[in-house]
Amino acid sequence: MLGSAFVYTGLAVTFLGSVAAARSGLRRQGLGVAASGVALTAIGLLLPTKESRVRRAFTQLDRFIPAWQFHEVHDLTVAASPEKVYEAIRHVRADEVRLFRALTWIRRAGKPRPGTLLDAGNADSLIAAALESGFVTLADEPPYELVVGIVISAPPSAKPKRPRDLFLSDLAPGYTLAAMNFAVTADGKGGSKVTTETRVFSSSEDLRRKFALYWRTIYPGSALIRRMWLRAIARRALSDVVS
Repeated sequence: MLGSAFVYTGLAVTFLGSVAAARSGLRRQGLGVAASGVALTAIGLLLPTKESRVRRAFTQLDRFIPAWQFHEVHDLTVAASPEKVYEAIRHVRADEVRLFRALTWIRRAGKPRPGTLLDAGNADSLIAAALESGFVTLADEPPYELVVGIVISAPPSAKPKRPRDLFLSDLAPGYTLAAMNFAVTADGKGGSKVTTETRVFSSSEDLRRKFALYWRTIYPGSALIRRMWLRAIARRALSDVVS
């Protein structure tokens, strides 16, 4: 993602410039480099968002969140049937996802956040933890696609409405919705391709700007969690095949 790339390149340049500025004889040059890094980070955080939209709905994710400003997608091929992969999606726990604890600890700034997906325990699956922390099931079509969604923000004056219904409504300004899916397709060789995609849609410009600050900061860690999550799904699916 371009904005996030600017942010983290800028942070790296700022760090290197600061180190150089601390050295004798390089103060002026180092400060100049650090200032350039700060500017690059600011550009990354403030880049305007672009809205994307599907032309035709092919998946349940397309149906529930056909437009978005923030997005990530990852996939993995697994030597197991779609049925095995789908079961693994439903049952993978936090302790099976490598780096999950470390990355979510950083995201939480080391503070406990019980009842959230970022502080999921090991007793239940990550999907169950998500559903217990505010997500709702939008679609569950084994062995093809599972979609969960959450209402991140809503106008204070909005009339109460089922979260699932909001994903199928024309939204007034003041809403931010997020949805994530796991889609499984047979690869024609006895295995499967599993894809996870996350989309976020904000219905007003001020919310988009605010969410952009958050998204571009957390994106690298979020992407790594998603990739490790897919690998955990693959390990569980393959262990079921072996057993």
